[in-house]
Amino acid sequence: MAYYVYILASKPNGVLYVGVTNNLIQRVHEHKTHAVAGFTQRYKVAQLVWFEQTDDVLSAIAYEKRLKGWNRVWKVALIEKTNPHWQDLYAGLLG
Repeated sequence: MAYYVYILASKPNGVLYVGVTNNLIQRVHEHKTHAVAGFTQRYKVAQLVWFEQTDDVLSAIAYEKRLKGWNRVWKVALIEKTNPHWQDLYAGLLG
């Protein structure tokens, strides 16, 4: 099974959210439609700007925790390494 660690943003260089899931398309859709109340709904964080896939749930969870401990500058650098224009990657997942 695939697991994903992902970063959402409210806008380029906006509020960031780090999460982990086994169904990236469904989870990002939930963020975009505000299906679950909480941080991402309150701060309108719904733009998928970075993700990485792994086959091991424990390493996915560990990576998520590690990223949550990073400072903002490191997270921004990680995003901009593969997505310098902060494009929403969600549409690309849909095909």
